[in-house]
Parts: sequence; structure tokens; C-alpha cells
Amino acid sequence: MRIGFALAFLLASLALPAGAADLTVKVQIPALNVAEYHRPYIALWIENEDQSIAKHLAVWYQTDPKKEDGTQWLKDLRQWWRRGGREATMPIDGVTGATRPVGEHTLQFSGDSKQIKGLPDGKYNLVVEATREVGGRELLRIPFEWPGKPQHATAQGKTELGTITLEVKP
Repeated sequence: MRIGFALAFLLASLALPAGAADLTVKVQIPALNVAEYHRPYIALWIENEDQSIAKHLAVWYQTDPKKEDGTQWLKDLRQWWRRGGREATMPIDGVTGATRPVGEHTLQFSGDSKQIKGLPDGKYNLVVEATREVGGRELLRIPFEWPGKPQHATAQGKTELGTITLEVKP
């Protein structure tokens, strides 16, 4: 009897904590053949079913101290701004960063990372919004369950964003 109890205790202590999962997002910024190119401002967040922001994942904007403060243009990320970006105190530790060049950029979040720690089990959307000076704007949503089963989903942008890939590993 004691061996069975000890074995059950050992197995329970090795189990992953509730809600433990990894989330990987790949964001493709396409090369555009335009006369005046500016890197896009991009916001990535996890959206609740009511479209409010559950978690900020990343906000890429002009952070060069030698140039004007890029925070004044964050309101051009209209959906992010309206959903909760305006209440955010910039910079957000571990979330905000400089704009990214053309190419594919991978963001990885473990279940205990600051960005997704404490995210309750449920249905969500990954939202990626991009806007560019002298350019356009684009917003993509990918639905997912947290932590759920292993998931892999993509969304294809048309102008400012390329392929967005979401992978959830419980």
C-alpha cells in the first residue's frame, strides 16, 4: 500500500502545472517594392472572446533615442490602441521593442514567461496588427485554445504582413 501511495505522489509531483504550455509565434514582414519604405509598427496580443486584451505579447515601434519619440504614433495601431494600448505605460517591460526589418521573426513564450503567465484556460485569438508610415495597415486573427491540445495555425496577410504562424504545445 505504501509503495502505491509513494508512486502516485511521485507521478503527481512530475506532472506539469495546470495551464503549462508553450506558445510560438512567427511573424513575416514582407519586402515591399515602394518608393519610400518605413519599417512597420506591429502589435501582437492575445484577445479574449469579448475582444479585450488578455495579454500583450509584443509591440514594435520606433525606439531610437536619436530620433523623435515613436510612442506618439502608437495610436495608428488602431485596434490595439482602442482595446487597451492607450492605457499601457510605455515601454512595457519584456513586451516593447524596436521595429523589425523585412524577414521572419520568431517569438517564443513558455507558460511561465511574463507575457502569458496566468492566462486562464479558454478560447482566445492571437491578433497581429501592423501599420506603416506612408503605407497601409493590416490586422490578422488566429483563434486558439489555451492550453488545449497541440495546435498549429496560420493566417496570410495581403500587404503589410506576410504569413503569421501560431503553435501551441501543451
